[in-house]
Amino acid sequence: MTFKEYQYLVGQTAIYPNKGNNYVYPTLGLGGETGELQEKIKKVLRGDRTLEESKELIKGEAGDVLWYLTQLCTEVGLTLEEVVESNVFKIFDRREREVLKGNGDNR
Repeated sequence: MTFKEYQYLVGQTAIYPNKGNNYVYPTLGLGGETGELQEKIKKVLRGDRTLEESKELIKGEAGDVLWYLTQLCTEVGLTLEEVVESNVFKIFDRREREVLKGNGDNR
């Protein structure tokens, strides 16, 4: 499945207030789902489950994070392809300039 196909398909499952003009809702959902993903990792670190035992739970939460990220992109008029291409360009540019490590958005 391509990012374009994914973005189209999940857009059909999005039901929330003022869809199409509401970037706040998916942003809040993204924060919540990211927290749930962090909880799964925390429980591995705490020893409640092994990483192997947690893989399916992590996959589910990562999928939820991706869903909300996709809807946020849709709401602000971005495609996932644009985001991915821009990110790859950015990180390889940082690698070439030897600034992968460090602080700040514009390094």
